[in-house]
Amino acid sequence: MIENEDNFIANSLWSDTANQTPACPVLEAEIETDVAIIGAGFTGLSAALHLAKLGKKVVVLEAQTPGWGASGRNGGQVNPGLIENPNHAISKFGADMGQRMIALSGGAGKLVFDLIAQHDIQCDALPVGWLRAAHNAAGMQNLEQKATQWQAHGVPMQSLGAVEVAELLGTEAYVGGILDPRGGNIHPLNYALGLADAAIAAGAMICGQTRVEAVATGESLHTIISAHGRVRARKVLVCTNGYTGDLIPGLRQSVVPIRSIQVATAPLSDNLRASILPGLHAPSDTRRLLSYFRTDAAGRFIMGARGAYTSAATKARFAQARAITAELFPQLANVKWQYEWGGYIAATADHYPHLHDMGNGIAAGLGYNGRGVAMATAMGKVLGDWASGVPNSDLDFPVSNLRKIPFHGLHRLVVEATIARYKFMDRVGL
Repeated sequence: MIENEDNFIANSLWSDTANQTPACPVLEAEIETDVAIIGAGFTGLSAALHLAKLGKKVVVLEAQTPGWGASGRNGGQVNPGLIENPNHAISKFGADMGQRMIALSGGAGKLVFDLIAQHDIQCDALPVGWLRAAHNAAGMQNLEQKATQWQAHGVPMQSLGAVEVAELLGTEAYVGGILDPRGGNIHPLNYALGLADAAIAAGAMICGQTRVEAVATGESLHTIISAHGRVRARKVLVCTNGYTGDLIPGLRQSVVPIRSIQVATAPLSDNLRASILPGLHAPSDTRRLLSYFRTDAAGRFIMGARGAYTSAATKARFAQARAITAELFPQLANVKWQYEWGGYIAATADHYPHLHDMGNGIAAGLGYNGRGVAMATAMGKVLGDWASGVPNSDLDFPVSNLRKIPFHGLHRLVVEATIARYKFMDRVGL
């Protein structure tokens, strides 16, 4: 179970099968450091690790424990690239920055698996590629366009027909797909815990159960205030993503928190395991309300989908995820379901992650739109570069102005209305 979480989203497979959490004492003193990092998810832990390797003094402040938020609750899919096709980044941000963004996001999967290998992180890492499955002809056309653009950037992305996809997935529900060799899947919470172990070994300090209550800015030092201690830092990185609060004015209103959910079975029998995902891929499909699924190291089947904000609506979405599983794999219609959990991702209005320099030594990176395993790891490295003195113009991701999303206070109503519209469009094949 996820500690200190609402019961209806706390029954997590990843928490139940997690490695030991490293010792992260509560902050109970006043200390000074080069860089203070708020949030011990993938972004903050990656930044801490990269900065510690550079010899910087780093303190990470986490309200719960490392990986408590979406970093330890997601589907564990290492999905490289940005949501938009690579040429869109060039069109929007210019040739030079667009190419840097393409290289950073495209290499984010390799960064994840390289860190896992370098630090011997035990997280069931499988770099088997990321399979995108098309649910109709329009979806396949979009995937082929994506593959063509990535191929032009040197990625050997493979286009697959219906028969090939069926052989790889064990279901005939899809008309085709593409296989991105740069992706794969991991145990996400154990990856987060491994990053924490590596950061601590490199010299970083991680304080758990240390909720930041305020950030007092100064000319040369900022003071990060918690209930029992304070940290004075020259640079501050805010790495809170879907759990962003009001520490930095306007930051919470720049993204929309959306609940993502997963359900998981008990370990499947050998016969069932042989008929599902023989290549151990973790595919996602092309529906607007996409489904993503996989098996874990013990042979449990995991289905992920879009969640909801209330308990009753979320429980209904859990049931829908189980029903989708039976549609795709009729042989799983009567399996025992053992887990159901969820957490908040952060979505942006333009579908791109955001990197903000708030001035005076404070920066934030957030808004991964459901691709946080790879991209948050990469953003942590970029934030580490920023905190170590790399000029904004030389970073591998654009620094953007902080903009509030209009009518942000109504975001729950807007999200639910959008989900209803997407559900209708998916049902009629638009």
